[in-house]
Amino acid sequence: MRQRRALSAGLLSVTLAACSTGGLDRSPDGVFAPPASGPSQVDGLVVGHRLMDAGEYELALKAYQRAAVQQGMNVDTLSAIGSANLNLGRLNQAERWLRQAVDEDPTFPPAWNNLGVVLMERGQMGEAVEVFRRAYAADNGNSDEIRDNLRLALANLANFDNNTVEENQNYNLIRRGAGDFALQSDL
Repeated sequence: MRQRRALSAGLLSVTLAACSTGGLDRSPDGVFAPPASGPSQVDGLVVGHRLMDAGEYELALKAYQRAAVQQGMNVDTLSAIGSANLNLGRLNQAERWLRQAVDEDPTFPPAWNNLGVVLMERGQMGEAVEVFRRAYAADNGNSDEIRDNLRLALANLANFDNNTVEENQNYNLIRRGAGDFALQSDL
Protein backbone atom coordinates (compact mmCIF):
# COMPACT_ATOMS: atom_id res chain seq x y z
CA MET A 1 0.00 0.00 0.00
CA ARG A 2 2.85 2.33 0.83
CA GLN A 3 4.44 1.69 -2.58
CA ARG A 4 1.16 2.52 -4.31
CA ARG A 5 0.89 5.85 -2.51
CA ALA A 6 4.47 6.72 -3.36
CA LEU A 7 3.89 5.79 -7.00
CA SER A 8 0.64 7.80 -7.12
CA ALA A 9 2.32 10.80 -5.50
CA GLY A 10 5.19 10.57 -7.99
CA LEU A 11 2.86 10.35 -10.99
CA LEU A 12 0.78 13.24 -9.65
CA SER A 13 3.83 15.48 -9.28
CA VAL A 14 5.08 14.61 -12.80
CA THR A 15 1.60 15.27 -14.23
CA LEU A 16 1.33 18.59 -12.43
CA ALA A 17 4.81 19.58 -13.55
CA ALA A 18 3.90 18.83 -17.15
CA CYS A 19 0.75 20.96 -16.87
CA SER A 20 2.50 23.93 -15.28
CA THR A 21 3.84 26.83 -17.29
CA GLY A 22 7.38 25.67 -16.59
CA GLY A 23 6.75 22.18 -17.96
CA LEU A 24 9.05 19.28 -17.38
CA ASP A 25 12.11 20.57 -19.16
CA ARG A 26 12.25 23.80 -21.15
CA SER A 27 15.99 23.71 -21.75
CA PRO A 28 17.15 23.98 -25.40
CA ASP A 29 18.08 20.29 -25.31
CA GLY A 30 14.73 19.27 -23.79
CA VAL A 31 11.96 17.32 -25.46
CA PHE A 32 9.79 20.37 -26.13
CA ALA A 33 10.09 22.55 -29.22
CA PRO A 34 11.68 25.97 -28.63
CA PRO A 35 9.35 28.95 -28.42
CA ALA A 36 8.24 30.45 -31.75
CA SER A 37 9.88 33.80 -31.13
CA GLY A 38 13.35 35.09 -30.55
CA PRO A 39 16.65 34.25 -32.16
CA SER A 40 15.70 30.62 -32.82
CA GLN A 41 12.97 31.69 -35.23
CA VAL A 42 13.18 30.02 -38.66
CA ASP A 43 13.97 32.28 -41.63
CA GLY A 44 10.96 32.32 -43.96
CA LEU A 45 13.17 32.99 -46.99
CA VAL A 46 15.22 29.86 -46.37
CA VAL A 47 12.07 27.78 -45.91
CA GLY A 48 10.55 29.35 -49.04
CA HIS A 49 13.64 28.61 -51.14
CA ARG A 50 13.58 24.98 -50.03
CA LEU A 51 9.89 24.71 -50.85
CA MET A 52 10.51 26.26 -54.28
CA ASP A 53 13.21 23.64 -54.92
CA ALA A 54 10.68 20.97 -53.96
CA GLY A 55 8.08 22.38 -56.37
CA GLU A 56 5.74 23.48 -53.55
CA TYR A 57 5.13 26.97 -54.89
CA GLU A 58 1.98 27.78 -52.93
CA LEU A 59 3.65 26.83 -49.64
CA ALA A 60 6.75 28.76 -50.68
CA LEU A 61 4.62 31.84 -51.31
CA LYS A 62 3.22 31.58 -47.78
CA ALA A 63 6.72 31.20 -46.33
CA TYR A 64 7.87 34.27 -48.28
CA GLN A 65 4.89 36.23 -47.01
CA ARG A 66 5.83 35.28 -43.43
CA ALA A 67 9.37 36.41 -44.17
CA ALA A 68 8.01 39.75 -45.39
CA VAL A 69 6.16 40.18 -42.10
CA GLN A 70 9.32 39.31 -40.13
CA GLN A 71 11.87 41.21 -42.21
CA GLY A 72 9.79 43.84 -43.96
CA MET A 73 9.25 44.42 -47.64
CA ASN A 74 12.83 44.43 -48.88
CA VAL A 75 14.26 43.41 -52.23
CA ASP A 76 14.72 39.80 -51.12
CA THR A 77 11.15 39.29 -49.94
CA LEU A 78 9.63 41.21 -52.86
CA SER A 79 11.65 39.23 -55.40
CA ALA A 80 10.87 35.93 -53.68
CA ILE A 81 7.12 36.62 -53.63
CA GLY A 82 7.30 37.59 -57.30
CA SER A 83 9.20 34.41 -58.16
CA ALA A 84 6.68 32.21 -56.36
CA ASN A 85 3.83 33.90 -58.23
CA LEU A 86 5.73 33.39 -61.48
CA ASN A 87 5.97 29.66 -60.82
CA LEU A 88 2.28 29.57 -59.99
CA GLY A 89 1.52 31.14 -63.38
CA ARG A 90 0.23 34.35 -61.83
CA LEU A 91 2.05 36.61 -64.26
CA ASN A 92 0.30 39.88 -63.39
CA GLN A 93 1.02 39.44 -59.69
CA ALA A 94 4.57 38.30 -60.38
CA GLU A 95 5.22 41.34 -62.55
CA ARG A 96 3.87 43.70 -59.89
CA TRP A 97 6.05 42.21 -57.12
CA LEU A 98 9.16 42.05 -59.29
CA ARG A 99 8.74 45.66 -60.43
CA GLN A 100 8.55 46.67 -56.77
CA ALA A 101 11.73 44.69 -56.12
CA VAL A 102 13.69 46.43 -58.89
CA ASP A 103 12.36 49.79 -57.69
CA GLU A 104 13.59 48.92 -54.18
CA ASP A 105 17.06 47.91 -55.42
CA PRO A 106 17.90 48.51 -59.09
CA THR A 107 21.18 46.58 -58.67
CA PHE A 108 19.59 43.22 -57.73
CA PRO A 109 20.12 40.89 -60.75
CA PRO A 110 17.70 38.07 -59.76
CA ALA A 111 14.74 40.47 -59.64
CA TRP A 112 15.63 41.90 -63.07
CA ASN A 113 16.12 38.42 -64.51
CA ASN A 114 12.81 37.11 -63.18
CA LEU A 115 11.01 40.23 -64.40
CA GLY A 116 12.47 39.52 -67.84
CA VAL A 117 11.11 35.97 -67.65
CA VAL A 118 7.64 37.33 -66.85
CA LEU A 119 7.81 39.75 -69.77
CA MET A 120 8.92 36.96 -72.12
CA GLU A 121 6.01 34.83 -70.96
CA ARG A 122 3.66 37.72 -71.66
CA GLY A 123 5.09 38.26 -75.16
CA GLN A 124 6.61 41.68 -74.41
CA MET A 125 9.86 40.96 -76.22
CA GLY A 126 11.25 44.48 -76.50
CA GLU A 127 10.90 45.25 -72.81
CA ALA A 128 12.14 41.76 -71.89
CA VAL A 129 15.36 42.37 -73.85
CA GLU A 130 15.91 45.67 -72.02
CA VAL A 131 15.22 44.07 -68.64
CA PHE A 132 17.63 41.20 -69.34
CA ARG A 133 20.28 43.77 -70.37
CA ARG A 134 19.82 45.49 -67.01
CA ALA A 135 20.05 42.14 -65.20
CA TYR A 136 23.24 41.28 -67.10
CA ALA A 137 24.77 44.69 -66.36
CA ALA A 138 23.79 44.53 -62.67
CA ASP A 139 25.47 41.11 -62.49
CA ASN A 140 28.59 42.41 -64.32
CA GLY A 141 28.18 39.64 -66.88
CA ASN A 142 28.94 36.92 -64.31
CA SER A 143 25.79 34.86 -64.79
CA ASP A 144 25.59 32.42 -67.67
CA GLU A 145 21.86 32.00 -67.05
CA ILE A 146 21.16 35.72 -67.45
CA ARG A 147 23.33 35.82 -70.58
CA ASP A 148 21.41 32.86 -72.00
CA ASN A 149 18.09 34.53 -71.19
CA LEU A 150 19.28 37.71 -72.93
CA ARG A 151 20.30 35.72 -76.01
CA LEU A 152 16.96 33.96 -76.11
CA ALA A 153 15.10 37.26 -75.76
CA LEU A 154 17.17 38.83 -78.56
CA ALA A 155 16.50 35.83 -80.82
CA ASN A 156 12.79 36.01 -80.08
CA LEU A 157 12.78 39.75 -80.67
CA ALA A 158 14.40 39.23 -84.08
CA ASN A 159 11.80 36.56 -84.90
CA PHE A 160 9.04 38.79 -83.57
CA ASP A 161 10.22 41.70 -85.70
CA ASN A 162 10.28 39.47 -88.78
CA ASN A 163 6.77 38.20 -87.98
CA THR A 164 8.07 34.65 -87.85
CA VAL A 165 7.47 33.99 -84.17
CA GLU A 166 5.40 30.89 -83.67
CA GLU A 167 2.04 31.36 -82.03
CA ASN A 168 2.34 28.34 -79.76
CA GLN A 169 6.01 28.48 -78.86
CA ASN A 170 6.66 26.78 -75.54
CA TYR A 171 8.85 28.30 -72.85
CA ASN A 172 10.11 26.28 -69.93
CA LEU A 173 11.07 28.04 -66.71
CA ILE A 174 14.08 26.48 -65.01
CA ARG A 175 15.22 27.43 -61.51
CA ARG A 176 18.94 28.18 -61.28
CA GLY A 177 20.08 28.92 -57.74
CA ALA A 178 18.26 31.03 -55.18
CA GLY A 179 15.80 33.20 -57.02
CA ASP A 180 17.30 32.89 -60.51
CA PHE A 181 15.34 31.39 -63.36
CA ALA A 182 16.27 30.56 -66.91
CA LEU A 183 14.03 30.18 -69.93
CA GLN A 184 14.27 27.34 -72.37
CA SER A 185 12.51 27.47 -75.67
CA ASP A 186 11.78 25.08 -78.49
CA LEU A 187 13.89 27.23 -80.84
